[in-house]
Amino acid sequence: MAALEFVVLLGCALLASGALAQRLKVSTPVLQLAAGVLLGFVPALRETELPPEVLLLVFLPVLLYWESVTTSVRAIRRDLRGIVLTGTLLVAVTAWAVAALAHALGVPWGAAWVLGAAVAPTDATAVGVVSRLLPRRNVTLLRAESLINDGTALVVYSLAVGVTVGSEHLSVAHVSGLVTLSYGGGIAAGAAIAWLGIRLRRLVRGLGETMLDNLTIILIPFSAYLLAEQVEASGVLAVVVCGLIMSQAGPSLGRAEARRQTMAFWSLAMYLLNGALFVLVGLEAQAAVRGLSGTALSEALLMVAALSCALVVVRFLFLFAAVYTIRALDRRPQQRERRMGHRARVVSALAGFRGAVSLALALSVPYTLDSGGPFPDRDTIVFVTAGVVVTTLVVQALVLPRVARWARLPRDTDADRELALARTAASEAALDALPTVAAGLGTDPEVTERLRTEYETHLNTLRAATTADAPDAGVLVRHHEQDTALRLALLEHKRSAVIGLRDARRIDDAVLQQVQAQLDVEEVRLAPAADPE
Repeated sequence: MAALEFVVLLGCALLASGALAQRLKVSTPVLQLAAGVLLGFVPALRETELPPEVLLLVFLPVLLYWESVTTSVRAIRRDLRGIVLTGTLLVAVTAWAVAALAHALGVPWGAAWVLGAAVAPTDATAVGVVSRLLPRRNVTLLRAESLINDGTALVVYSLAVGVTVGSEHLSVAHVSGLVTLSYGGGIAAGAAIAWLGIRLRRLVRGLGETMLDNLTIILIPFSAYLLAEQVEASGVLAVVVCGLIMSQAGPSLGRAEARRQTMAFWSLAMYLLNGALFVLVGLEAQAAVRGLSGTALSEALLMVAALSCALVVVRFLFLFAAVYTIRALDRRPQQRERRMGHRARVVSALAGFRGAVSLALALSVPYTLDSGGPFPDRDTIVFVTAGVVVTTLVVQALVLPRVARWARLPRDTDADRELALARTAASEAALDALPTVAAGLGTDPEVTERLRTEYETHLNTLRAATTADAPDAGVLVRHHEQDTALRLALLEHKRSAVIGLRDARRIDDAVLQQVQAQLDVEEVRLAPAADPE
């Protein structure tokens, strides 16, 4: 099939699955997988084979970079020990448990370890399924864990694939060296690219070219991944480390216009890449089913059920065993302050979703060995991985809300409090600087006074929103809400008037686009802020 036809079909599948998900209130990735399965019935697509390296080199850098850029470094620092344990030791234990179970069900050891490495890591992008059910700390822990555990899973995966195809050998020294190189080289490569990226973005900012700034941002994750791969280190870890560093330096580097373009680009890119990955896995899973006999298919379905249960059980046991071990070894007061209740831990045990990374690893399994023979049980690996992901997104996503309600987790008010603090501090800083800045710019007193009144009204509204029992607090908040609603409603009349001028051929299309862009900026400023999760 021609590449253009394939792209159009892929886009139509994403569009249809997204629309149906909104209508049926079903998880979008599940419908995307189903769309991929349906596309597998198209005769021209049956022979489609994806180069394994494409998935790791194209999908993972972008997906992981954006997740790391939008993850809280402060929260990671606070719970670093737990995140490292779940991101390394839990992955190794899970891969071993899955490999042992898969081998007991008839899969050769090499393929069993590849399957274990593929389904061991939780997925950062899949955490969005539960982000609104859990407090911010729990969600951040899950996201941070999933960023780190990808590197561990890739080490296990590389070893398993290398040994199976015949290009690697197992020994304590070799494995230790591989792990050291993977983590040390990955961290160093990520830090080096972040350092270069910061300086390059400062240089580009001085040129005032928004497009060049965004091009630099796009190049950063791929450069980090490429540099790490060149020294045979973990490209995943390099991207994560680079993203975390850039998350701290980025806010002071770019211009407002560049940030708006960046947010729009990455939001669309993340949706397209995640969706395309799920559709492609559905397509590959359908092909894998054709490669399985009736008995093999029944065994694969049994394996999906068994491994899905094993993943939850292993995660549950590890989380409780790790916390009791830490409490026995560390009795410092600050350790007690970081403790999480048992109910919250049960929720976290059920929130270990598998997603895009597992799918990318499964599809990256080579088709042949060094000897030229077929890779053992590749169809089984792809089918079972897709099945585990579907089970995660369907069964666990249905059970988790009920468990979250049972856990009665406290409402997280820290985000609202910190948001109010940031907005208040910004308004206070502007008011304090207003006289000096106005004098330096030679602003007329009437303009300065009008702006001062506007800022004071805004600041009083912010303070009233956080002290609802204060006199006239409700009136101020109500007036602010009414003012915002009125301004948004009037924007539609502005927009209609300008379009009418274009339709009457009194202004050019370019003028319409320029005015509309200004109206859009005002609408975005007035609209309620979206949930960051």
